[in-house]
Amino acid sequence: MRLLVVEDEKDLNRILVRELKSENYCVDSCFDGEAAWDYLCLGEYDGVILDIMLPKMDGFNVLKRAREKGIQTPVLFLTARDNVKDIVKGLDIGANDYLTKPFQIEELLARIRAMIRVKALAPDDIYRCHDLEVNNNKHTVKRGGQEIFLSSKEFSILLFLIRNQGNVVTREQIEANIWNYEYNGNSNIIDVYIRYLRKKIDDGFEEKLIRTMRGVGYLLKSGE
Repeated sequence: MRLLVVEDEKDLNRILVRELKSENYCVDSCFDGEAAWDYLCLGEYDGVILDIMLPKMDGFNVLKRAREKGIQTPVLFLTARDNVKDIVKGLDIGANDYLTKPFQIEELLARIRAMIRVKALAPDDIYRCHDLEVNNNKHTVKRGGQEIFLSSKEFSILLFLIRNQGNVVTREQIEANIWNYEYNGNSNIIDVYIRYLRKKIDDGFEEKLIRTMRGVGYLLKSGE
């Protein structure tokens, strides 16, 4: 699960990132609204922990722009603004939850789990390409009706490919969306995982869905 933390108080930002990573979340973080907007446009997240009082663009405007663009990533406001009008406004413009400071980390973690759980129950988070089906709700993959078992990283890469089916994605885009932005690996790890995926997804099937665009990246596409 990949989360974005947007908090301008650097010590609190650092604490949140540390606690979330200790819970095995993959975490990106930033300190102002404009950076948060860039992260939301460039990456795919399972949830966002968003402050309201931010430099450059406040949290309300970040969320409003995201919803207007069709970005439905679950958002939890974590803020010192505790009056009823702000809570109502935050929920009305599309927040999934609202938690005021000071807070207990155990409550925040529980609310994040609940927020992600609700997202996982969405009925339309199923992607298909030819006879390949990827169900993000259940984390299952089938090809020709046969279930295929993938590691968590393999599943995340395949999900990214099928969400972008028909479009070429670069190794850098895959790295940015599967690992957090602090990842300092090299593109060879992507090639390794693509080989694993080909063995599981394409071997034994006449039509090969995962294609290499030499010098550019990868493409998931049916010939039909």
